[in-house]
Amino acid sequence: MEQQLYYRSIGELAGLIRSTELSPVGIVDACLARIETLNPQLNAFITVSASEAREHAKAAEAEIKAGKWRGPLHGVPVGVKDFYDTANVRTTAAFETFKNRVPRHDAAAVAKLKDAGAIVIGKTNMHQLGMGTTGLESYFGPVKNPWNDAYIPGGSSSGSAAAVAAGMCYATLDTDAIGSCRLPAACCGVVGFKATFGAISSKGILEGEKADETILWLSHPGITTLSAEETAIVLMALVESLEKATMSIPVRVVIPHNFTATTQI
Repeated sequence: MEQQLYYRSIGELAGLIRSTELSPVGIVDACLARIETLNPQLNAFITVSASEAREHAKAAEAEIKAGKWRGPLHGVPVGVKDFYDTANVRTTAAFETFKNRVPRHDAAAVAKLKDAGAIVIGKTNMHQLGMGTTGLESYFGPVKNPWNDAYIPGGSSSGSAAAVAAGMCYATLDTDAIGSCRLPAACCGVVGFKATFGAISSKGILEGEKADETILWLSHPGITTLSAEETAIVLMALVESLEKATMSIPVRVVIPHNFTATTQI
């Protein structure tokens, strides 16, 4: 059953989770098992938040059973590039100076994912400070391409593309300056998306640190998933309210045959 979960679409999972045919707890456990098996080889994650993810999965399951479904990301495991601050979870940018840096608050986009019910399963590895396109330079070691470890995964969102391609999580929150999200997506065979400027908040990327201003200015939010349809689902959870009010993205959520309620996104 676990293996069947790895490459199911977010839309399909949403229907199965809402109908309680699948449990967020089971999905998180499947992703954690996949990470435990593959991460020693691929090095896609710097930090895995196993305990927290399981706790949030249990809470999501209880909410859904109580009829409090938040939308298509509710109970779905996602990763966050280690550029974005995560409350009480280290955020390092794969940089030695920040190796023990633990923010007090979530970045704005991370908070939006959590509000949508997504479960942050861990922080993905990256090219140090987002300053490269190979994914080979990181204080925590290079990321490997999941299809062939003799090839680069691309960068700087290297761990994110590898994690999504290998079925470790269903989507990742990333950054893209001159291809930091799209290049690794191309190398790993997944979808990398750079949104319109201002559509997704970049507040909380190494908040308060004296990093190169150019690095922070170019750290434009992006998304990695397995398909354009799944990217649209994640985008709708992340866009700022004004943008959301003026945009319309058709999204299909697959509902099991015995589930008759209408799903609206």
